[in-house]
Amino acid sequence: MELQHSITSVATAAPTHTRLALRKKRRIVAALVLLAPGLMSLASDVLHRGHRIAAFDVYHGVTYLGAAVESFLIGSLLLMSASRRRGAFRWALGSLFAIELTAAIGGQHYFFEQYNAYLNTDVSEFASNFRDSIVNQLVADLANYLKVLLPIFVCAIGLLVLARKWVRPTRRQAKVTSVLAPLLLVASLFCPTQHRQYQASLPDILYFNAVGGLIRTNLGLTQQSGQIRPMARHSLPVPPLTPRPSHPRNVLLVLLESVRSDATCIDYDPECRRTEGTNRLFPTRIGLHHLHSLDSSTAITLAVLWSGLQPTEPRERLHNQPLLFDYAKAAGYHTAYLTSQNLLFGNTRLWVKNLGVDRFCSATELDPESDLDMGAPEKALSERVMREFDTLPEPFFAVVQLSNVHYPYLVDEAGPQPFQPASRSKAPDDNYKFFNQYQNAVHQQDWHVKAFLEHLQQLPAGPRTVILYTSDHGEAFREHGNMGHTSSVLEEEIHVPGWIYAPPGTISDDERLAIESKRNLPLTHGDLTQTMLDLLGVHDSTEIQGYLAPTFGRSLLRPGLDESQITLTNCAGVWSCAFENWGALQGWKKVEAREWDTHWRCFDLEADPGEQHDLGERACPELIGFAKAQFRRLPGRVKK
Repeated sequence: MELQHSITSVATAAPTHTRLALRKKRRIVAALVLLAPGLMSLASDVLHRGHRIAAFDVYHGVTYLGAAVESFLIGSLLLMSASRRRGAFRWALGSLFAIELTAAIGGQHYFFEQYNAYLNTDVSEFASNFRDSIVNQLVADLANYLKVLLPIFVCAIGLLVLARKWVRPTRRQAKVTSVLAPLLLVASLFCPTQHRQYQASLPDILYFNAVGGLIRTNLGLTQQSGQIRPMARHSLPVPPLTPRPSHPRNVLLVLLESVRSDATCIDYDPECRRTEGTNRLFPTRIGLHHLHSLDSSTAITLAVLWSGLQPTEPRERLHNQPLLFDYAKAAGYHTAYLTSQNLLFGNTRLWVKNLGVDRFCSATELDPESDLDMGAPEKALSERVMREFDTLPEPFFAVVQLSNVHYPYLVDEAGPQPFQPASRSKAPDDNYKFFNQYQNAVHQQDWHVKAFLEHLQQLPAGPRTVILYTSDHGEAFREHGNMGHTSSVLEEEIHVPGWIYAPPGTISDDERLAIESKRNLPLTHGDLTQTMLDLLGVHDSTEIQGYLAPTFGRSLLRPGLDESQITLTNCAGVWSCAFENWGALQGWKKVEAREWDTHWRCFDLEADPGEQHDLGERACPELIGFAKAQFRRLPGRVKK
């Protein structure tokens, strides 16, 4: 009997031991399956930027850890809720899981591959027009987008299958997670996370936060709600062109950020310290002392300067008018657009997405942690530009756009700061010190401009390259009560530096005389656009005259001035303004108004460059009539 009892005990114990082993195995596999979504997000992030994550300081390490906890909770709970075996609701939860994982991880991979940074709420809050900002971009690149999403979608389906095999939530667990998981997902759309510069958060959490920003914006709950921002542009086709320049040459446009005319050395002056580097490098440059942008907004300036259109043209035309790059490519030039601007700001990435240039770089490629406003350090841009110039074939048309003088004005503490005393304080009593801080930023930026231009001069292409130099707009320092830019179209915000350096043999004697004759005459960015078309040798091409018909300005290589009436505005079809301000310009006469003004103000810029004396509406009847016809009302007044 004892032997029989022992045998029975062993036989009973064996299945119990096996069941315990199977349960343990199931628990381990189930845990791994539930952790898989968070692990996928973490692995994807480490693959993209592991060295940057390892360099996080304590604060950013903590925010990253918090985002990781959030990521693992959302992924695990959503997958557990979708693993239930009964009820129609499980299909809805399964679909939600697959969509969430595919869009968050796959979508961020797609975005990172293009911009070396993740989609975040700063980007999505500018997407006030969902169709223009999001849908059109994805449709235009749908094949590549789906190619990135497909592997993640397959993984999501695989995890669902595994979860329903190995994860067996109790009825109570299924009910709780079915409610808790979607609620946590929705909460993640609005829960703050570290999204700027370092992006110390997991990609899926940044994605959820960005979606939340888009929702808030389209519901009218953010400052960007209802604002007009650039969308993806598609230039109308330009047929092949036969360039006929007077001399073989390359064309380079150097475009500064927020640099006002009086912050630079326009003509050569051995005593000038403002833009000292370029001042000494190009003593024979031709200065343009009265050059104006038509706005004080970068986005609008790009639209005007690259297309030749006035800023009041319809939004559609501003997004499909051929640009200088299109004409250059059609004429057989190699093209380049190299910038330290952070194109994640304000949908600028969409505006330049379809430029079709041969060489391209932007801030997040130069420095993944670049500032949203100031962009990447110009030293990095300068080094990149030099490398590109080493191999850029001739003839070429290139634009180098800088950004470090955007507020808060990048000043390297280890670099030269000749303007003292300087302060970062914006207090009224410190205004002159704050201006010195700005001037130091301009001074340091100029040394980087000088570095890549000097490098170009030493290359075989240097003596064949015409350089045009200007800024997108100026910067106010309380001259009329404003600080920064986009507040007005007054001189401190739209009087920009300008000069042209044409090495011997790149332009004719008559062309040089024409430019020199305009040193002290009123000019606009439209004149630079026409000049660049002339330098490219396509200005008179019959094939593009239809495109050029609505443009303005006159080539500086030719006698005469553009004497037409020109609109000035910070409220355009590519960028709407925080508050309304606009005006008009014709020669030395300007009219302008801001949102609180009750009448148009008229100025004579030749006699009164500081715009201290309003001449009254009677002094500018024709120009005010033009402004009224263009804008139909004063800024801030309800349209009748």
